Amino acid sequence: MNLARMQDIGGLRAVVRGIREVRELEGNYLNSRFLHKLVKEDDYISEPKQSGYRGVHLVYRYANPRAQSYDGLFVELQIRTRRQHTWATAVETMGLFLDRALKSSQGPEEWLQFFALTGAAFAHVEDSAPVPGYERSSALETFEAVAEATERLRVREHLSAFSLAARHVQKDRGSYHLVVLDFEEKLLHIDSYSRQRLDEATSEYTSVEQRIAEGAPLQVVLVSTDSTESLRCAYPSYFLDTRSFLRELNLLKLRARKGR
Repeated sequence: MNLARMQDIGGLRAVVRGIREVRELEGNYLNSRFLHKLVKEDDYISEPKQSGYRGVHLVYRYANPRAQSYDGLFVELQIRTRRQHTWATAVETMGLFLDRALKSSQGPEEWLQFFALTGAAFAHVEDSAPVPGYERSSALETFEAVAEATERLRVREHLSAFSLAARHVQKDRGSYHLVVLDFEEKLLHIDSYSRQRLDEATSEYTSVEQRIAEGAPLQVVLVSTDSTESLRCAYPSYFLDTRSFLRELNLLKLRARKGR
């Protein structure tokens, strides 16, 4: 792909307190006198994505007399509230451990629907435009649906275990890590393998998948140190820390109870 066609050859992300701060920062950039040229603005707060993603993206064409070799390349700035950022972090985390590109709307339908639903609930909390598909759902109906889906999918168990697994993977020198979450025993098993033992790791992964197909209450994933390192680089201050997202889910559950 031609680098000049990429809008995120350079990327920046600002995470602020709330919608008011998003708009304030957005306005500061739009009214700025710097040389970079604004070529595109995507307001996913006023018009959320169907996936539930919300935030503001500003795409600039880079211009700098002191670094002319970069002139013309695209730079994207993302502006999010803290709540929107916890949502995006949780999507990235689940996507990694489900080995699916959830943020690109690829993966198990039940998880795609869960994050769209959660995005819709967050939109209600932040008193902003609804997520497509949830325009007719009241705040209370949405909060109750999130609480039900959270329990049904065992979201807390998944995210808590995967955060723990990620910290282990980063400390271990093995290249591949077989992560098995046992819902019945509430245990997390992690076995690490060198690159030379990939075939062995894959064989064990297949064996656990077979047990799951036979009804075992397990979740299994084979991840690489490289993949978690890439995620750490993308989310340095929130690296697989899903506690903020889980706190938001608890608040939605409380809102659902109070509204009954």
